[in-house]
Amino acid sequence: MSRVQVLDMSGEKVKQMNISNDIFGIEPNKAVMHAAIVNYLANQRQGTQSTLTRTEVRGGGRKPWKQKGTGHARQGSIRSPQWKGGGVALGPKPRDYSYSLNKKVKRLALKSALSAKVLDKDFIVVDKIELEGFKTKTIINMLNALEANNKKALIVMPEVDTKVIKSASNIPGVKATLVNTLNVYDIIHHDKLIVVVDAVKKIEEVYA
Repeated sequence: MSRVQVLDMSGEKVKQMNISNDIFGIEPNKAVMHAAIVNYLANQRQGTQSTLTRTEVRGGGRKPWKQKGTGHARQGSIRSPQWKGGGVALGPKPRDYSYSLNKKVKRLALKSALSAKVLDKDFIVVDKIELEGFKTKTIINMLNALEANNKKALIVMPEVDTKVIKSASNIPGVKATLVNTLNVYDIIHHDKLIVVVDAVKKIEEVYA
């Protein structure tokens, strides 16, 4: 077990807590993290791009000129790919780019990403985040107090708090997420990882 400092929203030290070395203290595996990020981005692709083939383009049913004797190259349709306005040869069609990773690989990748943040001292634990209303300024003040201002920050909550999520979404580069939607891409993509104490406990319960 390792010990980390727990801060409040004003950046003051509140207490210390133990975190599991099996989750937050392993040697980061860069190859596995890369595989997880590529998988995440592939699964985000909609795959809705589409082009028309020569059979789908309107018109071009008649042969433009006779086969021989014109001095032109023989043509069968003005909707062939070589014609302006013609179909596209071997163009993209709707497809599914998603694929799955081995469960052990996904767990190792997430542990590696979390451990990398702890190793780089970009892992910040706060006791709680409470807002009286939708207050973006309060989140900004918290980030300033935690020395996470002017940086991309990922705030990890134990459960849905609409006020925090909406308030954070107004700040460029800042995102609030939940433990059950935490992924390697978001962790690596953001400079600072701000985790609520209860969220740390939930992560340890899930990945212990």
